[in-house]
Formats: sequence, C-alpha cells, structure tokens
Amino acid sequence: MQKNPWFEEFQKNVAELIARSPAADIERNVKAFMGQAFTRMDLITREEFDVQVALLGKAQTRIEALEAQLQALEHRISILETSTN
Repeated sequence: MQKNPWFEEFQKNVAELIARSPAADIERNVKAFMGQAFTRMDLITREEFDVQVALLGKAQTRIEALEAQLQALEHRISILETSTN
C-alpha cells in the first residue's frame, strides 16, 4: 500500500497542533492519572499471566493423572475386599 503524502502531512500537522494546544497537557495528565490508577490496581504483565496459565495447565494435568491413579487404587481395593469376603 502506497503512502499518501497529503495524508502524512495532514497527520503531521494535526500532531503538531495538538502538541502546542492544551490538549497535550490534558493528554499528559490523563496518562499520569491512568498510570497511577493501574499501579494501584496491582495488575500483572501479560508475561506473568501466561506463566501462571502454563502452571495451572500443568497442575490440572497432574491432578487428572492423580485422580486416575486414585480411581485405579480404589478399584483394586474393592476387588481385594470382595475376594477376601
């Protein structure tokens, strides 16, 4: 896709206009406010979230394996109990 020089110049002019206007101060203040709000929310990064998702997946797999093992042991116990009676 070819860039339109007129459109690029228009974007540049709008960005310069905003930088020189009170809108730039408002933008900075809003960014600072939002940054403080996000800090107070105790958010985690996407990387940390992905690590926790992976750990949870491993834990779920391990739980399923242990449940199957427990079920097999319970079955063996029930067979032993019925054979001794």
